[in-house]
Amino acid sequence: MASFPRAELEEMVRRFVAANDEAGRTGDWKPLAQFYAEDALYTWNNGSKWEFAAHGRKQILDWVFGTEMEGLEKWTYPYVRTLIDDQKGEVIGIWRQVAPVAGEDGQPYEIGGTGGSWFRYAGNYQWAWQRDFFDHTNAGKVFALMAKNGKLTPKMMERLQKGPKMPGWVPRGTFDWYATIQDREA
Repeated sequence: MASFPRAELEEMVRRFVAANDEAGRTGDWKPLAQFYAEDALYTWNNGSKWEFAAHGRKQILDWVFGTEMEGLEKWTYPYVRTLIDDQKGEVIGIWRQVAPVAGEDGQPYEIGGTGGSWFRYAGNYQWAWQRDFFDHTNAGKVFALMAKNGKLTPKMMERLQKGPKMPGWVPRGTFDWYATIQDREA
């Protein structure tokens, strides 16, 4: 594991969070792909049976910031805290998941629980890998409530119906994200 100058990691986080905020404002998430190394890995858990994995900047662009964000374009994911480990070159970012539409109480729908990302820095202002974590059950409940109230976009409804037929979804047990990042560090 390489260590990196703390100032460089802080600048990486500043640039990435600013781009994340801009993507939420504009609804265009694809510019975030520039922050990933050519061979980067981006993963998250999709419940008890599925994982999501994008290998390489092209899949991250097409799947993470493409098909996986369809129907969520104007959602925002504001970072509320970042923790930097400059010795390991790792960052933990804690974020919220806020819909662009309000519920019956007048407040924007928001997925409860903790959302976050664990990053490994590759240098050159790019991530080597990212592992997201969020409360999958709470996300499903919010999407179901939004659908019931007619507040979910047609594109998001279509995505939910596709479920594991979406690109990048792999059955749990067929891909070990942790072993993969360990192999990269060896």
